[in-house]
Amino acid sequence: MITTCMRAALAAALLTLPLTTSSPTSAADADPVALPMTLKQAVAVLPTAAESREGYARSRFHLWTDEDRDGCDTREEVLIAESRTPAAVAADCKVTAGQWFSYYDGETLTQPRGLEVAHMVPLAEAWDSGAGTWSAERRTAYANDLGDDRSLVAVTARSNRSKADQDPAEWQPLLADARCTHTTHWVATKLRWGLAVDKAERQALRELAAGCGQETVEYEPVGSHRPV
Repeated sequence: MITTCMRAALAAALLTLPLTTSSPTSAADADPVALPMTLKQAVAVLPTAAESREGYARSRFHLWTDEDRDGCDTREEVLIAESRTPAAVAADCKVTAGQWFSYYDGETLTQPRGLEVAHMVPLAEAWDSGAGTWSAERRTAYANDLGDDRSLVAVTARSNRSKADQDPAEWQPLLADARCTHTTHWVATKLRWGLAVDKAERQALRELAAGCGQETVEYEPVGSHRPV
């Protein structure tokens, strides 16, 4: 299972990943902004671009790899890390029990079969927002991002399927108290990976940020977001 040191090493390795050509203008191309930012400032930094799903297939993202070769794939690493009690782990690194709080809908589960490990910004939305121009290596890194706790989250399968590939203009967590957290994590993830927002998404994020005055955003960009 992943350790704090290994998690840091994986995060450092991600910083070297390149983009392919034709990526949209991103936050890293803008003037530097002091961190942490307020959520309102972070939304303002996000680049705006039209979305395109042309060429998308879920298989274009290689899911649940074992980057540190410890026998635990990304899904199991997240379940172990997010369990509120020490997770029970079988010899093949399959998590069999623990305690997880699904903040999308406020449910607590003790069996992993009811959970899905969700991408904060779903794969299809990431593709629409810039990942369609990335290298296969970068898409794999995105799909298995253990370098930021906000990128992947264990939630109930029902709530994750309700969210599907929708952005904050189309979907919000069932729990009102979770919406500022979700918005902040969404914005941080898009900034971390240099992903754009469309006009409707930006407007929704602005409105949400206006009601989340205490939220701040810090992020570490993954690699250079400039075309190479």
